[in-house]
Amino acid sequence: MRRLIPALFLAFLLPLAACGEESPVLSRIETSGELRVGLTGDYKPFSWEAPEDRFEGLDVEMAAALAEELGVRLVIVKTSWPTLMDDLAADKYDIGMGGISVTDERKERALFSAPLLTDGKAPIARCEDKARFATLDGIDRKGVTVIVNPGGTNEKFARANIRKARLVLHKDNATIFEEIAAGRADVMITDAIETRIMAREHPELCAVNPDAPFTQSQKAYLLPQDEAWKARVDAWLAEMEESGGKRKIFAKWVE
Repeated sequence: MRRLIPALFLAFLLPLAACGEESPVLSRIETSGELRVGLTGDYKPFSWEAPEDRFEGLDVEMAAALAEELGVRLVIVKTSWPTLMDDLAADKYDIGMGGISVTDERKERALFSAPLLTDGKAPIARCEDKARFATLDGIDRKGVTVIVNPGGTNEKFARANIRKARLVLHKDNATIFEEIAAGRADVMITDAIETRIMAREHPELCAVNPDAPFTQSQKAYLLPQDEAWKARVDAWLAEMEESGGKRKIFAKWVE
């Protein structure tokens, strides 16, 4: 039996209808009684696939909060960085979460929510090599092995900046840091927020200058080209900011 949509959800839909703004995504959510959230499950602290197909992380909690706000059931859809945009285009999920960077290429095919945070690319390496890899010139040298996960902005940055070092693609972002710790790779360049988290989990690894990353970019939620759905998500984010709910969730996973 389909769940009834609460008055708060309907109260938002009515003004949209009055303005002539139709939302295919909101209509589908209302009809199905579920919110489909795309997550890669390989990027701490945003989403992580735990044993028994269970997902954890900052954006898992944010997704649950959004589903609760809409009065519907949360359905997590496993996606990946290489298939992220194609899965959205194929209508496999309603909103992509999990630490997605805003890029011009992605904006050509989709919308983004209001920004969640600003971050940038920074290295992570074994602590004894921290001083060696403080700059791109220090990283991009013969004899250095740079490891990167495929399909996202990490690979794009590495391919644009690594010319002399050996570049290795490692498909499983969940185990990529073990490769560095074991000495099978020297350094990874990823988002500064991830370098901090993984350095805590792997004491032999150090985040290199995470407060002064090589680049700056915003992270936001990935949305289909549905302006009314974007307005609803942005309104929810504003409510989470005002109530302190977002700060509470972020503090649990980041600080």
